[in-house]
Amino acid sequence: MRHGEKATDDPRDPSLSPAGDARAQALAALLARAGVTHLFASEYRRTQATLRPLADATGLNVTVLPANAPQELVAAIRALPGGAIAVVAGHSNTLPALIDALGGQVRDTVDAGGQPALPDDAYDRLFVVTLPTAPSKGQTQTLELRYGEARSTQ
Repeated sequence: MRHGEKATDDPRDPSLSPAGDARAQALAALLARAGVTHLFASEYRRTQATLRPLADATGLNVTVLPANAPQELVAAIRALPGGAIAVVAGHSNTLPALIDALGGQVRDTVDAGGQPALPDDAYDRLFVVTLPTAPSKGQTQTLELRYGEARSTQ
């Protein structure tokens, strides 16, 4: 999923706004008992802060990988043992490509310089990407959920 709503405190690496903090808490409430085994975030404060309540609830550490090296994240996810449940906090412009690289599909994207991205106000979309147990055992499945309070686009 994408990080929670951004504050306006730093144009390059903003923290979460109060709405983003509330969304991070909602994520933790939703997934604390889901059997999560791994947490991944980019180097930016907002992705790590989005996962912090879930990390606290599960006792897991957040693995930080660079946002501009998606192949590292794909490799890390593919290297997880069977049955692993990973939660990734990404960005509007990184999640569609990550899901695509894993064989999944994202609908309702916008164009961001020739690449698909989530709309700028889409903070509530949670993608459950289920990888096949082996390449010959079916195809990747993508389920999209919504969580937290919906923001008005008006």
